Amino acid sequence: MSNQSAGRETRPVGPRTPRSPEARQRQRDILHTATDTFAARGYNNASLAEIADRAGLTQAGVLHYFRSKALLLTSVLELRDQTDIEQLGPDRPRGLEFLRHLVDTALRNAEREGIVRLYTVLSAESVTDEHPAQAYFRDRYSGLRAFVTDALREASGLPADGTDGADGVENAANAIIAVMDGLQVQWLLAPGSVDMAASTDLVITSLLATLAPPGPGGSGTGR
Repeated sequence: MSNQSAGRETRPVGPRTPRSPEARQRQRDILHTATDTFAARGYNNASLAEIADRAGLTQAGVLHYFRSKALLLTSVLELRDQTDIEQLGPDRPRGLEFLRHLVDTALRNAEREGIVRLYTVLSAESVTDEHPAQAYFRDRYSGLRAFVTDALREASGLPADGTDGADGVENAANAIIAVMDGLQVQWLLAPGSVDMAASTDLVITSLLATLAPPGPGGSGTGR
């Protein structure tokens, strides 16, 4: 379930690698400040001057570590992904276990408002022309669709090659992702009225019942 008027600039390979502990801490502080700022204001409305001021630095000080505003944005998104990878563990779960992981993610997201806001704001903003995070979100959705599609096939007992019910499984995967993203918007606006985990669980359970082939090998109704 990450910009910019600088969309045309040549993107550096990555941020600088500080050598001293103090410099590494300063770089982490900049990242966390940028995360909060992008989440609150979006990439286009957040300025390097604002981020630098909140981090207690000059703009030149921020650029010393990240070289450009676009690189700072991609570094923020990579930090978010690294957090998710660490929580996922060394091996990606498969089938029903992966679908349960999606429900667990929705539950965990209710405890990290800043990350949810960052993702929601930047993913919506990334559809604009030349947004630096557009390729990131396009790739992220493509990969997530593939993971969810595979998990639905495995959990439903459908052939892995997609020869049976391919369109239905892919549409179901798109629906799950759309529900999770839509729930995040509703939750940010009215957290006391939305249970993201329960709603995600309901949708996944309902779709599994629809997709599973009838008979001894499946519990659903099939189509």
